[in-house]
Amino acid sequence: MDKKTFGPAIRLAVLSLIACGLLFPLLVTGLAQLFFPSQANGSLVRLNGRDVGSILIAQNFTSPMFFQPRNDSASGVDPDITIQDAYSQVQTISLATNITATALTNLVNQNIQRTMWIAGDEYVNVLNLNILLIQRYPTVYEAYG
Repeated sequence: MDKKTFGPAIRLAVLSLIACGLLFPLLVTGLAQLFFPSQANGSLVRLNGRDVGSILIAQNFTSPMFFQPRNDSASGVDPDITIQDAYSQVQTISLATNITATALTNLVNQNIQRTMWIAGDEYVNVLNLNILLIQRYPTVYEAYG
């Protein structure tokens, strides 16, 4: 086992480590920050100047005053719920906040998204709904604003 045998292999391993473990990740991170800064930083949502969550990851809302994410999703971090799931929570939120069920249903209807542009499954993002609740009903949610 001489230096001639292992020298090229060690140099290749070190170069590969630097290129693949340092340069490539820095390049990809830099390009992501340049072209997709919101997504590269976790698609954070701000409310009144502070980060309150990510549009991509479900936040845990324990108060009955808020829409709740699906805890039965495969990963447990699914930020979206079905329209029917949102509708099923309207009455509970209405009772906890005195916001009419009609107003809450309209809020859900105004925030329906689809998995594909105009086709696909309908869903609503829980964090979006809850932030809209705080913004539209500041007296009800004054402790959260």
